[in-house]
Amino acid sequence: MSGHSKWNNIKRKKEATDAAKAKIFTKIGREIIVCVKEGGPDPNNNSKLRELIAKAKSNNVPNENIERVIKKAAGDANKNSYENMVYEGYGPSGVAVIVECLTDNKNRTAADVRHAFDKFGGNLGTSGCVSFMFSQKGIIILDAEDADEDALMEDIMELGADDLIAEEESFEIQCEPNAVGAISQGLSDKGYKVLSAEAEMVPSTYTTLTDPEAIKKMSIMLEVLEDNDDVQNVWHNWENPTE
Repeated sequence: MSGHSKWNNIKRKKEATDAAKAKIFTKIGREIIVCVKEGGPDPNNNSKLRELIAKAKSNNVPNENIERVIKKAAGDANKNSYENMVYEGYGPSGVAVIVECLTDNKNRTAADVRHAFDKFGGNLGTSGCVSFMFSQKGIIILDAEDADEDALMEDIMELGADDLIAEEESFEIQCEPNAVGAISQGLSDKGYKVLSAEAEMVPSTYTTLTDPEAIKKMSIMLEVLEDNDDVQNVWHNWENPTE
């Protein structure tokens, strides 16, 4: 994951192995569990749950799997108590990194995150040390195939989105974070293929790495963090030339 949606991120998801897909759903499943316990199991009355269902569907999670997790969360009100934790720090050469976690063991998660930073040339900072460099935006990615840009612009304005960015194989739509679910559903209803839909932390500035060793360490650090079941999202301002 990155600080800004790019087509290659989506392609990696689409081409992910079965094990990777299972891990993606494990992470989304935790979010759904917390969301259901906080706001109830009815997506009509729980806008955050609507967004998570859209996110799960955009990651090709079957409807029955989504329904099973919602039902389980509603029935296990006192079990699987996850807590939100956010860690901020710097990767190699000062790359700003935010790590969002859902954990049932804060000590374990803190130790794992700190180890990832320390091992690969970064350092964990204090709360707020890099978050001021990011702003939260709703980001929806559409498949550009068979989508007309002019018609899409009219449709997203009608639905209340803020901006449209045309990429080579996709369209990126920006909106308010709390409008992601409604706009994503509206676009799906109009026949567009939604590839990804979620609120993201978008950096205001980017850092470029030129040292091969720093690039290698940054890449591995991100892989280690994202592979941790407790980690939900990793946002950073590394301008990766391979993306």
